[in-house]
Amino acid sequence: MIRKIILSLLFTTAIFTQIRLPKLISDGMILQRDTELKIWGWASAGENVSIYFNEATFKTITDQNGNWQIILPKQKAGGPYSMKIAGKNTVEINDILFGDVWLCSGQSNMETTMSRVSPLYSKEIPEINNPQIRTFIVPKEYEFSGPKDDISGGSWLKADQTNIMKFSAVGYFFAKEIQEKYNVPVGILLSAVGGSPAEAWVSEKGLKNFPVYLEDGRKHKNKSFIDSIRTSDRNRINSWYSSLNAKDAGYANPAMRWNSNDLNTNNWSVMNIPGFWADTEPGLKNGVVWFRKTFNIPEESAGKSAKLNLGAIVDADSVFINEVFVGNTTYQYPPRRYEIPARVLKSGENIITVRVVSNIGRGGFVKEKPYEIVFENTNIDLKGEWQYKSGAVMEPLLGETFFTYKPTGLFNAMIAPLKNYKIKGAMWYQGESNAERPLEYKNLLTDLINDWRLTLNQGNVPFIIIQLPNFMEAKSEPSESNWARLREAQLKTLSVPNTALAVTIDIGEWNDIHPLNKKDVGIRCALAAQKSAYSEKDVIYSGPTLKSFEKKGDRFVLIFDNTGSGLTAKGEKKLNQFAVAGDDKKFVWAKAEIYGDRIIVWCNSVKDPVAVRYAWADNPEGANLYNMEGLPASPFRTDDW
Repeated sequence: MIRKIILSLLFTTAIFTQIRLPKLISDGMILQRDTELKIWGWASAGENVSIYFNEATFKTITDQNGNWQIILPKQKAGGPYSMKIAGKNTVEINDILFGDVWLCSGQSNMETTMSRVSPLYSKEIPEINNPQIRTFIVPKEYEFSGPKDDISGGSWLKADQTNIMKFSAVGYFFAKEIQEKYNVPVGILLSAVGGSPAEAWVSEKGLKNFPVYLEDGRKHKNKSFIDSIRTSDRNRINSWYSSLNAKDAGYANPAMRWNSNDLNTNNWSVMNIPGFWADTEPGLKNGVVWFRKTFNIPEESAGKSAKLNLGAIVDADSVFINEVFVGNTTYQYPPRRYEIPARVLKSGENIITVRVVSNIGRGGFVKEKPYEIVFENTNIDLKGEWQYKSGAVMEPLLGETFFTYKPTGLFNAMIAPLKNYKIKGAMWYQGESNAERPLEYKNLLTDLINDWRLTLNQGNVPFIIIQLPNFMEAKSEPSESNWARLREAQLKTLSVPNTALAVTIDIGEWNDIHPLNKKDVGIRCALAAQKSAYSEKDVIYSGPTLKSFEKKGDRFVLIFDNTGSGLTAKGEKKLNQFAVAGDDKKFVWAKAEIYGDRIIVWCNSVKDPVAVRYAWADNPEGANLYNMEGLPASPFRTDDW
């Protein structure tokens, strides 16, 4: 027994004395050019550590805690290089490039992969093979006890056919623009989590101005508190689904489930798909609803494999064709794209059955999405009348607690470990999860930027903000909007030095919080980077922004910056989405005309206007103020100037 203990101690000591590197310092990494670089890691206390790089040797000794770091001199863009790090053991790192590294963070729209947006870029993606563009995807994890010194995993991936579908779409298209313009390698550090609010990405010190968030973060330092919530959530959710499945009439008869082709559906109701069943049968809310449709397949397509597009479904679905299960999705946001295997489809009549589970809110099929079967040379439209029947009605299910959304958790686990890795700049695509609290967002985002800059210790490192896109149904009359207020907060954050804004109110989708057009987002961010990070003096990097205004009689005169070659009403002769209000603060649509770098706004029914707004809506459909370079104006209002 004593011998085993001694061997165990020797083995443990041997592991401890091995040089350990942070996950980012690994094969294929891109290091920031033209700046001194810190290479760091861990070994045993008092251990001699050497780095052999580019025919030079750099030495140090670890401190009493086993930490070490070595500063490398500035390097020009290029590579590949190799590096050896030696102590009591030797680690070799290969295929190192020097270029520009960008930290890309935020929530799901930054995280959205090339795979997700692939239908929009089906011709472009198969041609991608550029090892000068690489990404490192930081694992999604949280920590409340304090900043972590490393992440749990990850590796550097090249933009090739093996890896491209894993890339952040915004990150890739941004990197492509930068790499082509400056002919340098570009690395994308993707540290993003879908649904995450801004306060999750700020440190405990950074949240000092937000005591409610600060206290919430501290509360989650208690692991037993987290465990108790997890257990409670798990029991509640499992109970809900167990009850749902037990109640579901579609499963009641194992010999004749509701995906059976032989099922008698004469007593089923009919509704048009896409749509939400609450619009057809208001009393039918949450639970499970089964949908069926008969469709015809021509003889020449029978037996062939095909693709099935079922748009977007709220919340979860299981899909059967001719009783064969072809796929399922467990939550509402992903596009439903399924493969129909060969020999499932037959000549003549076929039946598709979709079991839809609605947890909370309105269940159904999102409008203006594709619902079709796609063959190589033909499509079969599945929109129109479907039969449906409720399998079980349930009370709404509250979702689980996402600890990744709690204050400080993501900063500690996904930003703090990156602090020694030099970057060219940061991009931030976030705001949807803070849209219900827009009035605090400008200060919160300002504190986040300052917090990151302090953590990264790179001065006023460039920070590009991606403004919220257009989303939700357009309204026929001017109205209040939390999304507009949050866009305003993002715009006002430009008061922070060395920040820039990419406006996207024209490239969203009203019915999808994750719009597919990420290429234009990347291009606009690259323009912003040319100004903020690359000091291009002549680049037109922004659409028009309101500079000042004055009231002249019954009209407002608006003066703009960032007009480029001039202001224009894109696609039409007249400007849209301008509104004015009098003392009653009731906004009505107004007329607007361009005069040089100015716009005159008025409304004949408002004789004494006190305020003007532009594109002030969740979805400012038709907003068309641009500069001649094709960049849209940011929404604005004068009543909070």
